[in-house]
Amino acid sequence: MHLDTIRPILSQSPWFKSLPQDIIEQLVTAAKLKRVETGQLVYQKHDLGDGLYCVMSGKVRLSNVTLEGKELILTWMQAGNWFGEISLFDGLPRAHDAHAETPCELLKISSHDFKALLVEHPILYPHFMRLLCQRIRTTFSFIDETGSLSLKGKLCGRILLLAEGLEHQAPVENGTTLRISQESLALMLHSSRQTVNKLLQELQAQEVIQVHYGQVTIIDYLKLKTLCQI
Repeated sequence: MHLDTIRPILSQSPWFKSLPQDIIEQLVTAAKLKRVETGQLVYQKHDLGDGLYCVMSGKVRLSNVTLEGKELILTWMQAGNWFGEISLFDGLPRAHDAHAETPCELLKISSHDFKALLVEHPILYPHFMRLLCQRIRTTFSFIDETGSLSLKGKLCGRILLLAEGLEHQAPVENGTTLRISQESLALMLHSSRQTVNKLLQELQAQEVIQVHYGQVTIIDYLKLKTLCQI
């Protein structure tokens, strides 16, 4: 992947676009491309933080495994999404697994190069604090869902989050299609595929979404957003 191809993908992130231009150039220069195949580990829970990543192509799945051995999906990272920054700041091991959901190209800035950039450019700290705050707000919204929303509301919220991206970098329009299985949505919601299928069919009957094999298409974005509150 050429540098001229990398920059437009990175610019999909409002957070990255807000960085000073000279910092952007140094981040890109310090980064190296890494290819991972479907199912391959990017890093594992309890690993030491080896670097900061950005998805160039494909999709990365962040998840944990329960004591019963069941995978609980946290979210997916798609083109333009950065991840792996928390361990670089607190020095603690990774808090989750990261797997390639599809063949991926990742941009990686090693922990050594990342720390050197912070020393040379302290102005980076408030920018990364803003990225971390976005993660915290997303986490709080998940906690709010657990206690206050119906399962249908949670499902609508997850569909919307996946469509917008963690950094809300993707403008959501009617006709936006997500490539995601019902089993994956069920794992995100800690529910069964049968229950999620029933709710998806209800949303389709309400003309909020259309459901196809392995895909969900948003038909009425405003109605979907309203249903996130129920």
